[in-house]
Amino acid sequence: MSLVAGSYEKFIWGFTLRSNSQTLNPLFSYPSHLSSIKSVAVSGPVVASGGEDDTIQLYDLAAAASLGSLHTHSATVTALSFYAPPHLPFPRNLVSADASGNLSIFDADGFVHLTTLSVHRNSAINDLALHPSGERALTVGRDECLAVVNLVRGRRNCCLRLGKEASLVKFDASGDQFFMAVKEKVSVHQTEDARILFELECPKPVLCATPAKNGLLYTGGEDRNITAWDIKTGKIAYCLEEAHTARVKGIVALTESDGATGDDDPYLVASASSDGIIRVWDVRMAAREKPLTEHNTRSRLTCLAGSSLKFKRQRPQDGKSKSKVVKQQRALSGKSKSKVEDQTIEV
Repeated sequence: MSLVAGSYEKFIWGFTLRSNSQTLNPLFSYPSHLSSIKSVAVSGPVVASGGEDDTIQLYDLAAAASLGSLHTHSATVTALSFYAPPHLPFPRNLVSADASGNLSIFDADGFVHLTTLSVHRNSAINDLALHPSGERALTVGRDECLAVVNLVRGRRNCCLRLGKEASLVKFDASGDQFFMAVKEKVSVHQTEDARILFELECPKPVLCATPAKNGLLYTGGEDRNITAWDIKTGKIAYCLEEAHTARVKGIVALTESDGATGDDDPYLVASASSDGIIRVWDVRMAAREKPLTEHNTRSRLTCLAGSSLKFKRQRPQDGKSKSKVVKQQRALSGKSKSKVEDQTIEV
């Protein structure tokens, strides 16, 4: 298991978590960007970070080394997400969003730029979510819209006017539902038609959220708590009150067994706060409200990402291999910036 955190002071932090020893082992920490880091993503041995310097930095987590940088964006990189099929230990695509409303798609084999889509017209994208199938993505922006992007055809399908700015959007593990956070409220939607199933009311604005395979949604934010919601009933399953002494900026749900899918699958939840503390919790002992382990980075953390995948100590390929390119990449390759369709729906 691995954790990666970004900070306002330009530093990126990498850790491995060994469940048998219940300790966070630091892998690396160094100033990777010219300005603050806004987002991080992890998939197997690969890490990506995006910052206010308009660049994406890439890392080999196993070797604790840099793989280089991507300079496709001309604005702050606000969100990152890897697409990794369940049967592969390495990601297939990297999708990034920026403050100018653009979405860029890369082939993870060599990190070749495939295409850039203009999704939100001159408006910053706050967050993006990839469907587990890898065929579509959702983005929310400062233009108070939810955009649905077809990654196979490389175009925006539609734009849903929300009437309010959403800061987060996430799919559940199955992709049948997605979640949006607007200040103190988190709405649960049906993926097929975006219909609202119910809303979760938090005491203070939500800054981070992550779904888990056991039907729970973990949220954190200004209230400094970690709350587990049952997404089937919309009720609180349990809450780690005062989990941190500052705002919770990131939450990651880690499974001890990647092959387990049952409701009793043990979960480790990692959280990061703006005062630099990273903590790991065993939710089976939530009543104790004591972390298994913690680490003080002594920096102002802005984001957190993690992966439960076990990876071999090898570097990604250099992009010159003769591996087959999937249909999704064939459809996207050779396209330049795609025009935004005019279909707009009021919700």
